[in-house]
Amino acid sequence: MRGSGARVFLVGGLMSYRAMFGWMNPWIYVPALLIAPVCQILLFAYIGRAAGVGDDEFYIIGNAVNNAAIPCLFAMTFTIGGERLAQTLGLVLTSPARRIPLFLGRALPVILNGWFVAMFSLVAGVLLLDASIPADAWVPLTLIVAVASLSATGLGLVMGAVNLVYREGATLGNVGFLALLVFTGTNVALDDLPGWMAAVGRCLPLSHAIEASRAVAGGAPWHEVSGQVGAELAIGVAYTIVGLAALRLLEHLSRAGATLDRI
Repeated sequence: MRGSGARVFLVGGLMSYRAMFGWMNPWIYVPALLIAPVCQILLFAYIGRAAGVGDDEFYIIGNAVNNAAIPCLFAMTFTIGGERLAQTLGLVLTSPARRIPLFLGRALPVILNGWFVAMFSLVAGVLLLDASIPADAWVPLTLIVAVASLSATGLGLVMGAVNLVYREGATLGNVGFLALLVFTGTNVALDDLPGWMAAVGRCLPLSHAIEASRAVAGGAPWHEVSGQVGAELAIGVAYTIVGLAALRLLEHLSRAGATLDRI
C-alpha cells in the first residue's frame, strides 16, 4: 500500500501535469509563463520610476514572487477542471487511489513550476533593469520562493476543489491571481495599504514571502526573516488542508448532485 501511494503521488502527479500540455503546443509555455511575467515586472517597475515611488528592486522582487501564483493557481485548478472537461473526472474519483497522494502528487510538479517561473522572472528582471541584489542573498531567495510556490499551490488546491461544482476555472484563476496582486504587497507595501486590505493580505499566500524576500535582498540575515518564512509555510499548509477537506466535501456534493461530468 505504501508503494502504491508513492506511485500515485509521483507517477500520477507527473502524468497529470504532462497531460495539461497534451492538447496544445508546449511552446505556449514560453509566452504565457516566461515572457508575460517579465513584462509584468517591467510594467510596474517603469510605473514606479515615473511616479517616483519605490525602486526597481522593490517591483522586481514583489512581482517575481507574485508570478509564482500564475502556474500554481491555474495549473492546480486545471488539473481538476481539465479532467472534468474531458469527462474523466468521475473515473478519477471512483478509482481506489487514496485522495491525499492523488491530489498532492498533482501539486508537486506545480510547486516546482511555480518556483521556476518566479526565479526566471527574478533573474530576468535583475538583468533587464540592471538592478542590484547581493550575491549572498540568492540562496535564501531561492528557498523563500520555494515556500511561496508551495503556499500558492495550497490556494490553488482550494480553487481546484471549487471547480468540482463550478465550471469556470479560468475565471476563478484570474480572480485569485488579481486578488494576490492587489492584497499581498506586490506593488504597494502592506504598511501603505488600508488596514483592512493589509489584514486580508497577511492571511493570503505570498505576502510574507514577498516581505521576507525584500528584506533578504536588502541585506537582512536569515534569522530576521525566518519568522516570516515560517508564517508563509504555515499559511500554505493551512490552505492545503482546507483544499483537501474541500475536495472531500465537494466530491460528495458533486456525486449527490450528479455534477461530476457536467461541463
